Amino acid sequence: MAAGAAVRCLPSSPAHYRPHRSAATLLVAMASCGSRRFFTIAFQRARRPPRPFRHTRFLLSDPRTSQSLSRRFLNGKSEVLSRGFVTASLALEVPATDAASSAYDAEQIQVLEGLDPVRKRPGMYIGSTGSRGLHHLVFEVLDNAIDEAQAEFASHIDVVLYEDGSVCITDDGRGIPTDLHPVTKKSALETVLTVLHAGGKFGGEHSGYNVSGGLHGVGVSVVNALSEKLEVTVWRNGSEYFQAYERGRPVSKVTQKPLSSEESSRTGTRVKFWPDKEVFVSTTVFDYQIIAGRVRELAFLNPQVAIRLKQEDENPDKARENFYRFAGGLVEYIGWLNKDKKSLNEPISFRKEKDNMTVEAVLQWCADAYTDTILGYANSIRTSDGGTHLDGAKAAITRSLNTLGRKTKIIKEKDENLSGEHAREGLTCIVAVKVPNPEFEGQTKTRLGNPEVRKMVEQTMQENLTEYLECHPGELEAILAKSIQALKAAMAAKNARELVRRKSILKSSTLPGKLADCSCNNPRDAEIFIVEGDSAGGSAKQGRDRHFQAILPLRGKILNIERKDEASLYKNTEIQSLITGLGLGMKGEDFRKEALRYHKIIILSDADVDGAHIRTLLLTFFFRYQKALFEEGCIYVGVPPLYKVERGRHIHYCYSENDLERLKKGFPANASYNIQRFKGLGEMMPLQLWETTMDPARRLLKQLTIEDAAEASLIFTSLMGDKVDTRKELILNFASRVNLQSLDL
Repeated sequence: MAAGAAVRCLPSSPAHYRPHRSAATLLVAMASCGSRRFFTIAFQRARRPPRPFRHTRFLLSDPRTSQSLSRRFLNGKSEVLSRGFVTASLALEVPATDAASSAYDAEQIQVLEGLDPVRKRPGMYIGSTGSRGLHHLVFEVLDNAIDEAQAEFASHIDVVLYEDGSVCITDDGRGIPTDLHPVTKKSALETVLTVLHAGGKFGGEHSGYNVSGGLHGVGVSVVNALSEKLEVTVWRNGSEYFQAYERGRPVSKVTQKPLSSEESSRTGTRVKFWPDKEVFVSTTVFDYQIIAGRVRELAFLNPQVAIRLKQEDENPDKARENFYRFAGGLVEYIGWLNKDKKSLNEPISFRKEKDNMTVEAVLQWCADAYTDTILGYANSIRTSDGGTHLDGAKAAITRSLNTLGRKTKIIKEKDENLSGEHAREGLTCIVAVKVPNPEFEGQTKTRLGNPEVRKMVEQTMQENLTEYLECHPGELEAILAKSIQALKAAMAAKNARELVRRKSILKSSTLPGKLADCSCNNPRDAEIFIVEGDSAGGSAKQGRDRHFQAILPLRGKILNIERKDEASLYKNTEIQSLITGLGLGMKGEDFRKEALRYHKIIILSDADVDGAHIRTLLLTFFFRYQKALFEEGCIYVGVPPLYKVERGRHIHYCYSENDLERLKKGFPANASYNIQRFKGLGEMMPLQLWETTMDPARRLLKQLTIEDAAEASLIFTSLMGDKVDTRKELILNFASRVNLQSLDL
């Protein structure tokens, strides 16, 4: 850093602390002067006229003490500031004290070798160090096994979750080569596991794979680098090979022992690893359901493979095992997705191979669905952010329906063409492509970029879809009738559409009357609480911080849009208030985060059965109306306390039954205390609501994201759709697990 340079660091979100009825701003400035550090606080209340600054100066001889104190002030928990609203920023100035400290030459350039880059920046390779990144480790190893299956060398895969936190993936493929590598002078097994960009999937005539999900040669080496311990076993050439690693470094040489005569023909690879707690600090516990969702879709995409998923546990209630094999492939997949819906046509499926590429797709429209579900896969990798294969599919569907509609006179000459949104209403579509050299965006592979794939998908889908619908005029008529009805519903909602057109991001002439807006003009810092009823809305309006918190009360339960079309959607007053207040735009439009009025949307409902139902209705609306809100991390659920415990002058809030039990156990045996059960937000005083649920320094928020869009869509259909049988089955299966004492009846 150049001499005299200053760095100003702003926290990602301000640290806020509740004022009684005033706002204050805290400026924390740290200056380095020789070997001594000074910590200066300037504190000013936001009143008119402004008062002079009050300064408090601390002399800190230990740099760690200054860092600790700065953190205490930044997180809003300092006793000195217990009555003030705090927006904190940190200004750090580092003056040059001598030539040595200000030097910037070749010695300051670091070179990371081996797997050190992965441990230094794990998010670059696995997306995050949270739950998503943790499960990505499993998927990297699992994808390697699937690549063997796609190359027609493997037919069975075992995935086992052990009680000690490890996971083991075994396949019956060819096994990783173990002979000496000519470049690294190490075994090929150790090379694959310790050298970035070393693998057999770079394409070309000397490649080990024609089609694969792995491209960069970093998958299993990344898993090795981010594992506390990893053990790999290979069976090939009549022998068993084994090697162990710790945090990416081998702790033993490759050992070899001959297989018995009964197993001499065995081939395959087994990778067992323990995720590193130093990297995954939030959790290292694998979620069985998340892995099961990925295993299920891989089994649908690869009908020739059988996958066994098992979770071992001493408790028989927690031990689980599932076997996945779907000979029907994508047709069986779409049947599973639409099992609770009323279909308009039989699944339209086709497959085409050309220029070493393979396109496979299946489509089905449903009468009782008002959104589309389009899933894309490239070499069995879920492309959650889409790509050229989905762009081609959408274009082909729209063009085919318009062409056939004009040809059959179902769409009149004077009528408008169907837009893509209307043509795809109620559609479930799965597109799976296999490409020799796919162009993914990043190691997490969420979007496909090959331009030649779009052309092939678009041409193939248009030819096959047109041919099928021409041979099935009844199904064509039903699909076009639904699409035209969707267009008419959108036209009927034209007046409502004008409600959501805005002059700017944060200004509108038609904001809902019940919205208590905030004064902040930056959507990134603004947040809105959607609350149930005027009573809770009143407490929230009085308890909030008006600078960055807005309140939108809703009257009772909103419309269940899972069962309604677009016209009904825009006629509903509460739905209009949500669309207008949040700045969502029209359903089906491309999502633009900058058009949102608030980047943090918080659902705040009562802690009872009705509150849970209202929360589910709101989540259904957000998921079906604009799914990208979840993908952008904008949807949160506020968690109000269940109990207030008073013991003398001390007040404790408990957010669960476990919290209450732990608190009671901490009291003396003869302690006297009073417990109040909150039934609704309206029972809480404004200051209580702030302290427990709205204060960013103390509240509990749950951010909602989508791990599996297909599974989420299926659950919303089951819970909120027209068919009662599915919900009845759900109640019968899970009724025994419900704690009746915890129900608010």
